[in-house]
Amino acid sequence: MRRSRLSDYAEMSGPEAVGEGLSGEENPRLPPAVVEESEPLYGVYSSDVVHRRREFRVLLGEFRRRAVLVPLDEDDAPLVGDFGGIRWIYAFSNESALARFAIARGEGGRKWPYQRLLGARLLDVTVSAVSAVGAPCGVALDVGTEGEGALFPPVTGIVPESAALDADAGAEGIRG
Repeated sequence: MRRSRLSDYAEMSGPEAVGEGLSGEENPRLPPAVVEESEPLYGVYSSDVVHRRREFRVLLGEFRRRAVLVPLDEDDAPLVGDFGGIRWIYAFSNESALARFAIARGEGGRKWPYQRLLGARLLDVTVSAVSAVGAPCGVALDVGTEGEGALFPPVTGIVPESAALDADAGAEGIRG
């Protein structure tokens, strides 16, 4: 079974002591039954990686329930940027974050039309529509806001399987 490239990044981000601190006794947030029954598909992860995955799932849930601002280009389509072979739809949590982005681009003096969308609709509908044009698509939240942005890549568990890069590999994506 092929692995998602994001799995490699997740493993690289954890400490070298893989497998330590996974029991519920050592980490009171994880009940022992959950830890024992939910062994990862690709080996054992450190408690730090497990914690980061949970934090990301919480962030993803909050994003899906929240209205965000999506700036529009001259054709009234969502403003996007391409990076690393992925087309990223820009989204912002508030007008201040959008203004910081505009200033960082040197375009703070012009009007920025935007559409207010629920994060779930952006991930489930808009990403699929943009991906159908030919490039895999994700969402970049609060680009230009130092330390507060987030990326929602086109993988299973974040976007619909029809738009996910890892859907054909049968990977668990963020659900794992």
